[in-house]
Amino acid sequence: MLSKQSPLYAVVPAAGVGKRMGADIPKQYLPLDGRPILSHTLGRLLSHPGITRVVVALGREDGFFDELPESADPRLTRVPGGQERADSVLSALNHIDDDNAWVMVHDAARPCLSHEDIDRLIQLSGEQGGILAAPVRDTMKRANGDGAIDHTVERSGLWHALTPQLFPLKALRDALAQGLEQGANITDEASAMERLGWHPTLVEGSPANIKVTHPDDLRIARLLIKE
Repeated sequence: MLSKQSPLYAVVPAAGVGKRMGADIPKQYLPLDGRPILSHTLGRLLSHPGITRVVVALGREDGFFDELPESADPRLTRVPGGQERADSVLSALNHIDDDNAWVMVHDAARPCLSHEDIDRLIQLSGEQGGILAAPVRDTMKRANGDGAIDHTVERSGLWHALTPQLFPLKALRDALAQGLEQGANITDEASAMERLGWHPTLVEGSPANIKVTHPDDLRIARLLIKE
C-alpha cells in the first residue's frame, strides 16, 4: 500500500505512432481543444499534488515534444522509449533512482483523467498495487474463425483495464524485465505483475477516462474536455 512517505512517480509511455488513427503525426500530438493530446495528459499529472515527478518515454525521432509547454516543467524527465509499450515503461523505470518509490503508469492518449480518479486509485490500491478499471456492462460475444458468434461470454466479473496502473517501482521493474526476457505477451503493467502471482486491486474509474485510439474517440474526448 502506498504510504504518505513513499515518493510517487508518474510514467507515461509515449513512443507509439498510433497507426489506427490514420494521421500524419503520432496520435498523442493530435490537437484536442487547442492543445495536443499529450499536453492535456501531462497537465493532469503534473497538476496533481501527490505526484513527485513525471517521466515520459518518447520515440528517438520525436520532433514534437519540445513544443509542448509541459516539456519545460522542472518536474518532468524525458527518456528514450522502446519498440513496445513494456520497453518504454521499463526504460522510464530504469531512470528512477528510488527503490522505495511507487509508480503510476498512464497512457499518453488518455487526456481526460481526473484528479478524483487518481486519488481513488491511491487510496484503494492494496499492497499488491491496483489499476483503474471499468466493469463490463455490455453483453460479450466470442467470435469463431468466420467472424460469426461462437458463444456468449458471461460478463460477471469482467472488467475493462484502464490506466493509471499503480505498483511499487522495484517490483514492477523486475516483473517487466523478466517478462521481456522470457518473451511474454505483456499487454499492460498488471499483466506483468500477474505473471508473478500478484493480484492487483480493481479500482472503478470514471467512464470519461477514455483512450483516444480511433478518430471517433477524438470527437468524444473533445466533448469531455469541454465539460
